Amino acid sequence: MGKGQAAPEGAHAHHHHHHEPHEAEQLIAHAEQVCREKGLQFTPLRRRVFERLAASAGPLGAYDLVEQLGRERRISPISVYRALEFLMEAGLIHRIALRNTYLPCAHEHGAGETTVFLVCSTCGNVDELASSEIARDLAGTAAQVGFRPVSRAVELEGECQSCRESE
Repeated sequence: MGKGQAAPEGAHAHHHHHHEPHEAEQLIAHAEQVCREKGLQFTPLRRRVFERLAASAGPLGAYDLVEQLGRERRISPISVYRALEFLMEAGLIHRIALRNTYLPCAHEHGAGETTVFLVCSTCGNVDELASSEIARDLAGTAAQVGFRPVSRAVELEGECQSCRESE
């Protein structure tokens, strides 16, 4: 969905996951606010993990985070995984299953929406869309076999417009 392309019907909230320094500050302020409102502990480690994700140009894996945070002081992978789990449950980050990586999220997801992640296999960039139309289609398909989804996220792997145009 680059220049001149319309969003698919029922899709909105297009988010690129490349963060400028001021965006990282906004993401961190949002995370602090969410934790305050939900009465959650934004511990120093959870904050450091979130700050690394917010400052990153793209999604990071758990071991990328262990390595980066380990430069400050030794940190165990299990501690990083626990922090990531907390941040996911709080709705502050997303996990991209295709790459087993994580990225921050600074917006609310509507109850009737499915989050669609467009994962570029060339540059690794991830774009995020929310779609109520896809949510309806998935709910209908799942209901046919008596399945009730708990989370709704779809990942599409392909090539982003920038990479296609630079071929």
